[in-house]
Amino acid sequence: MRRRAPAAARLPWRIASLYAGLLSLLPRCALAAMMDMDDTSPLGRVLVDQLEWREAGGAAAADWAAEAWYGGDYNKLWARSEGDWPGGDGARGRAELLWDRIATGWWSVQGGARYDFGGGPAKGWAAVGVRGLAPYWIDIEATAYVGSAGALAARFKAETDLRLTRRLLLQPEIELNAYSRPDPARQQAAGLSDIDAGLRLRYEIRREFAPYLGLAWTRRPGDGAPADQWQWLLGIRAWY
Repeated sequence: MRRRAPAAARLPWRIASLYAGLLSLLPRCALAAMMDMDDTSPLGRVLVDQLEWREAGGAAAADWAAEAWYGGDYNKLWARSEGDWPGGDGARGRAELLWDRIATGWWSVQGGARYDFGGGPAKGWAAVGVRGLAPYWIDIEATAYVGSAGALAARFKAETDLRLTRRLLLQPEIELNAYSRPDPARQQAAGLSDIDAGLRLRYEIRREFAPYLGLAWTRRPGDGAPADQWQWLLGIRAWY
């Protein structure tokens, strides 16, 4: 014969059941506000992924790569910029403003505009691409661009974080850029214009702030520099 638990033992279960029943009577907005669990509220973040000093053969330059986004689970406004500042010359790079829409659990589609500045005449592009997480936790960005007079361009970037200790991480990264036609004024070659592959070892003083050092290999046949170049890196990564 099965014995029932004493009334004192059943009391916590009855209280929990009553509490759950009362919660179910609350409107969703009131429940989300009370528990601080409203996953529809917009959020944002600013990430300076790379702010670094590069040196090779006596020549040095500052590089940056940063992005920011704001929005909900399905739609976000995404901005990103990257470029370099060679010693003695002005900054040159690109800035993009994109609308990001979730397509699957791991991937989103993006569309918007890109603006190239410095290093020659400014240039604008329409942009469309994808962003997501590939197997083995590899972050992927792949974007196609259409410029004036039918000019085409493409950008591909892949990176991942390999955690060596609780605070020490190794970040391999590669970025490829290609163009359908040369642009001597902006020192861009047709075809695969430049390759940038790097390996950065960073130490997270806090998750939001991490200095790093590393080594990069670049190939930029259209900029008048040596086709292949090794560079030492020293920089910081920060987000908030």
